[in-house]
Amino acid sequence: MRLKTIGLIACLTSLLFACSGEQKDTPPPLPPPDVSVFETKAQEVPLFQDFVGQTAGLKDIAIRARLEGFLEGIHFQEGSEVKKGALLYTLESQPFEEKVATRMSQVAEVKTNLAKTKGDLDRIRPLAAINAVSQSDLDAAVAAYEANLSSLDAANATLRSAQIELSYTKIYSPIDGIIGRTKAKVGDFVGKDPNPVILNTVSQVDTILVNFFITETQYLTLAKHIAEQKGKQQDPLEDSLELILINGEVYNHKGRPDFIDREVDSTTGAMLVQASFPNPEKLLRPGQFAIVKTKVMDVNNAILIPQRCVVELQGLFNVFVVDESNKVETREIKVGPKVGSMWLISEGLQPGEKVVFEGLQKVKDGITVNPTIADVKSTKQDKT
Repeated sequence: MRLKTIGLIACLTSLLFACSGEQKDTPPPLPPPDVSVFETKAQEVPLFQDFVGQTAGLKDIAIRARLEGFLEGIHFQEGSEVKKGALLYTLESQPFEEKVATRMSQVAEVKTNLAKTKGDLDRIRPLAAINAVSQSDLDAAVAAYEANLSSLDAANATLRSAQIELSYTKIYSPIDGIIGRTKAKVGDFVGKDPNPVILNTVSQVDTILVNFFITETQYLTLAKHIAEQKGKQQDPLEDSLELILINGEVYNHKGRPDFIDREVDSTTGAMLVQASFPNPEKLLRPGQFAIVKTKVMDVNNAILIPQRCVVELQGLFNVFVVDESNKVETREIKVGPKVGSMWLISEGLQPGEKVVFEGLQKVKDGITVNPTIADVKSTKQDKT
């Protein structure tokens, strides 16, 4: 009897230990993970395109020596502003002064002959009227006088040509602008290769031109946008271009397109576009590189989501969508262009849906979450 009692106690003790072990192996249910979600909405989104361009002056005038000769003087400071008509260079003038003097003496000689033949004609004409001299003598006097008149015209023409050549020994600025570094020094023989034919360049920079290239596809998109603007009675060439400088700063003044080239370059498939920007502070100089930003289209009822919401794997794009019962669903989407820190969604999402924004590592398809709406400030394109 005593042995049966001891066995019963042992069985009860084992049963109690087994029950306590089963309670320890069953953990309590975990609460749903907290995630931050972004709520989609439809909006009108302007799309911008960036193009790399290079600046040029409104006028870039090459300064050339029109005569061959030695450079005698430089009358400007390199890199400074010059006025129209300012003396820039002087060439040796002695050979041309001598040529002018020779032509002047020829003119004087012809004038002397002209005076003599005129005097002869004035004496012969009255005598011919009374038949005191023959008609042939009168004809010869008239011919001599008229020949000297023609010679005087020719001598004056050669004199003017020599004077023009002499004037070419002084080179003046053709425009107001900024002059660059001289490509010839005093004593150089200029006006002929191998020494520089172009001595310098003067650039008018109160307005700056920017040249850039667009592809044929971009041209078609831009042309469609311009046609839409015309249909809305808006000026498609208004000052709407932005210029981003090499240091990332946005230029203070907006520009406008001047023209699009007439054809597509068959070798590159690109078209040249020229735009102009006011430059009152003379900040921009020819030859700079900059980015031209222009609006190419407006997308209606567009959906933008932050780029961090999108998971990309092997060329496929997915997001985690939280439904009304707070369950997570994996959704494949198609993306369009990036708009600042956002991504334009072309397919896969509707307005009002909630997309997981923070906590992607906590979620998977089918689980229940505790969502909170994320406060994402900017959904517009960043223009800087």
